[in-house]
Amino acid sequence: MKPTDFAIAIMAAGKGTRLKTKRPKVLHEIGGRALVLHVIAAARQVVDASNIYCIIGHEADRVRAAVESTGVQFVLQAEQRGTGHALQMVKAFFTLGGTAVPENLLVLSGDVPLIRPETIDRIRQVHQAEQAAMTILTAVPDDPTGYGRVLRAQPGTDAPDVLAIVEQKSLSPDQLSTPEINSGIYCFRTSALFEKLDLLDTNNAHGEFYLTDVAAMLVADNQRVVAVKADSVDEVLGANTIAEMMHLDAAMRLDTARRLMASGVTIFRPETAVIDNEVTVGPDTVLEPYVQLLGRTTIGSDCRIRSYSVIQNSTLGDNVTVRNGCIMDSATVADSAILGPYAHLRPESRIGEGAHVGNFVETKKVTLGAGSKANHLNYLGDAVIGAGVNVGAGAITCNYDGVHKHQTVIGDNVFIGSDSTLVAPVTIEAGAYIAAGSCITENVPTESLALGRARQVVKPGWATRKKQGQESR
Repeated sequence: MKPTDFAIAIMAAGKGTRLKTKRPKVLHEIGGRALVLHVIAAARQVVDASNIYCIIGHEADRVRAAVESTGVQFVLQAEQRGTGHALQMVKAFFTLGGTAVPENLLVLSGDVPLIRPETIDRIRQVHQAEQAAMTILTAVPDDPTGYGRVLRAQPGTDAPDVLAIVEQKSLSPDQLSTPEINSGIYCFRTSALFEKLDLLDTNNAHGEFYLTDVAAMLVADNQRVVAVKADSVDEVLGANTIAEMMHLDAAMRLDTARRLMASGVTIFRPETAVIDNEVTVGPDTVLEPYVQLLGRTTIGSDCRIRSYSVIQNSTLGDNVTVRNGCIMDSATVADSAILGPYAHLRPESRIGEGAHVGNFVETKKVTLGAGSKANHLNYLGDAVIGAGVNVGAGAITCNYDGVHKHQTVIGDNVFIGSDSTLVAPVTIEAGAYIAAGSCITENVPTESLALGRARQVVKPGWATRKKQGQESR
């Protein structure tokens, strides 16, 4: 198929006033990313990004910045005057900009995030097989009240031909029981669409140009308008309120959990899991209740992620144990590592194979070598730590002097005693020992023992004399 045979336009110019928020409607998030990014992701599985046109208007710069990395093109609808007006802007973009006009144009809504690429492709196939001027994606919800209805030429049958799209308020009494709704997703023969766009008027309650009016125009010209039903009602639902958006979020996350379970992942109480749809998890991994896996997180096989852990944009190898309450952001964890409980891995933390990061340990921009252990109450920042290192309870790296960050380097098989303070920049060479309670400000050679603490002084009877002095006052 040539690039100009088929293109997709995504309507993303609206404000979404019913949401009562400052954020543009299409930038609200479900399943871990903006509504419009879900739509673009589905569209990109059907056509190349260069053949996707995102129609932007309200806070156009903000929407453009959020999605420009996808490679789609942009059409500006500076004044939002309805769906028909949005497509008039697309027509102008093609005709005035010298861009090749596609033979067919499929129109998606930027706030309908559950649309599947399989459905988009099915619309295209039906549209071309039926040689239609317009193809409408429909659905049959339990309660169609409030939706525009699709009136078929042969009601009650699967014959695809459509007579018209009628808005709820314009339905006659005998049409109120019509169950099939208009999803607002269409495919057009582009020449037929462009011919009718300039004939639209604003003779309606909202004073806008409605794309739905094109259907009746085409039927009046004896051009074929057909319908194809979506497999799922949720797939065509938009979100006009935060509550509706959260319904879609729950549906998407539950679908993600089911997909993972079908691939061999055990998820206890999947309704409590918060799993973004870009997350991948290997088979035989167990997710306990109330786990959050966010962003582009990847978890290997045979892992166990215990309750209340939050893992974002991180990569975990195989056989990793994450105990309760751990927080990870942009971290990398190798096979067989053990984390937590209540460990905090901040960005650029790299935990080696079989390493342990334990109770209330925080890491940031640190490499912890294979088999190394930091099990209790540590802060390790801006550090490169070798293999087989033991970091005692309460030991920390002091990486910040108030202006600049400095690095600590710890060689293989070093022993860091409890409550030690390593003041960067400093290097502890392989095999060295740091005595407990030391403040280390200078490099320590290999196989050395370093002590950096005041000599203990004991004064016998001091406490008794102090008490006697207080009593004599």
